[in-house]
Amino acid sequence: MSSYKAPLTDIRFALHDVLGVESVLQRLGKDDASRDVIDAILEEGARFSETVLAPLNSVGDEIGCSFDKATGAVTTPPGFKEAYQQYVDAGWPSINAPEEYGGQGLPHTIGMPLKEMIDAANLAWGNFPLLSHGAVEALLHHGNDWQREVFLKPLVDGRWTGTMCLTEPHCGTDLGLLRTRAAPADDGSYRLNGTKIFITAGEHDFTDNIVHLVLARLPDAPEGSRGISLFVVPKLQVNDDGSTGAPNGVRCGAIEHKMGIHGSATCVLNLDDAQGWLVGEPNRGLMAMFTMMNSARVAVGVQGLGLADRAYQNALAYSRERLQMRSLSGPKFPDQAADPIIVHPDVRRMLLTCKALTEGGRVLSCFAGTLVDTISHAPDAAERERADALLGFLTPIIKGCLTEWGVECTYNALQCFGGHGYIAEHGMEQLARDARITTLYEGTTGIQALDLMGRKTMQLEAAGLKAFLAMVGEFCSEHGDDDAMAEFIEPLRAKASEWEQLTRDIARRAAADPEEIGAASWDYMFYSGYVTLAYWWARSVAAARTGGQTGAFQRSKLETARFYFARLLPRTLAHKAAIETGAGPLMSLEAGDFD
Repeated sequence: MSSYKAPLTDIRFALHDVLGVESVLQRLGKDDASRDVIDAILEEGARFSETVLAPLNSVGDEIGCSFDKATGAVTTPPGFKEAYQQYVDAGWPSINAPEEYGGQGLPHTIGMPLKEMIDAANLAWGNFPLLSHGAVEALLHHGNDWQREVFLKPLVDGRWTGTMCLTEPHCGTDLGLLRTRAAPADDGSYRLNGTKIFITAGEHDFTDNIVHLVLARLPDAPEGSRGISLFVVPKLQVNDDGSTGAPNGVRCGAIEHKMGIHGSATCVLNLDDAQGWLVGEPNRGLMAMFTMMNSARVAVGVQGLGLADRAYQNALAYSRERLQMRSLSGPKFPDQAADPIIVHPDVRRMLLTCKALTEGGRVLSCFAGTLVDTISHAPDAAERERADALLGFLTPIIKGCLTEWGVECTYNALQCFGGHGYIAEHGMEQLARDARITTLYEGTTGIQALDLMGRKTMQLEAAGLKAFLAMVGEFCSEHGDDDAMAEFIEPLRAKASEWEQLTRDIARRAAADPEEIGAASWDYMFYSGYVTLAYWWARSVAAARTGGQTGAFQRSKLETARFYFARLLPRTLAHKAAIETGAGPLMSLEAGDFD
């Protein structure tokens, strides 16, 4: 069985030393989020994750959820429901929510590492409250006064949970094909009919009521994505005063049998004259849903980060204990029958890859949290706009790269165990299976890459990229005369320039052939991800040099950064070379010739 220890030291380093979140949050008017308060919350989150959630991880995998076909009820694995009640009793669902709806109003910056700890401890369990946050955001920004009053408060305090209902059996990413219908009723509500699939936490035994946010078409809706509206559809009928009544016409028809996250209920939902209410404007549902979806995409990126860290922790412990062969340069532990495998270069390659991607990704995710708070609370409109562009640009990188790196890291960690990683005893194969879904739901890696390349870069004239490159340029100028930082500043400056030129080259080719955008997107996303992490690793080295960490901690950061720049950043060379070949090698073979 794998174990988990929350990486509080490194989380604090990312928040306080690299990002300086206390001063950032004070500038945004969040004076209550002092360092002492942040650290106390993190410590309590670590305790809950380590002692309540982590022991249930293997239970959820082995037993899974059960489905009663006669009633449509889903029973979660033993201990899951009780853990959720502890989660609610401790006030965790409300931590980032607005105070006017019963929330604590604390910064989203704190929520990022809390989510990482929950996902590392028990990804399947963490899926149940995951989309409640997105539902709160969607209703907060797009719901009317009655919807916010009736639905937000029980979502915020955890009495109800939320879902996001997009996918249908015949359509996934192409939502313009969806068929679920919504007909107006005499009482001002709507009656929805259709089937939704792959609905995370669509049915469970944690709460009596579940708030489904459902995409559907009105009778007179235009075809395609321009004819989609968003509706709030509760599991139980909801009265004007917020009280609940009889079951609504939404029922779980099945739960999926999956490769991983067995403790998470992935549901088929059938809507049969289900009562719902229009959220936002008619035929503008995608805009409202993207508020929820973008929140979920960042959250799923953090899932990949959490799994990578847990896998790394276990692989590191095993590599220090497992004895096999001698070091190529001579015995390192001559008093033992063999050396521990951590002395071998290839094991170190795998461990350092996990460490570099995880610790760099942690700073990136925490930075995203500061952007969310900046968008909500910065007094200057230009600063809010810049933060919004930057978060929009980084979201597909966070979702796409952190989840793919999560798969890479769980694979590397499993490799460290050899054959013992393949059997269930050590829990590594569960982490590898669980990680795979993170690259799929809330938009596959290819969809994230196309969003980054097509929309966030080409359509929006690279506003987010320009903002990020400005940060890189400012940092490089600040440390340009520091000889101790030269080994990081010079390659970072060169990569930033190359990134800008590469983007221009793609745009030029795309003007002649639109296929160039899709052809470049996957490699462009990873190129962007590796340069992004290079910046955060350079920032981390600078912070470690001037902070109050131990000498061992500083050396660890310095040498891991050197590994990243020497061994991982060069992956950009292959991605750049692939991009420069253009669309031809991908598009020249006719579809019928693939046989």
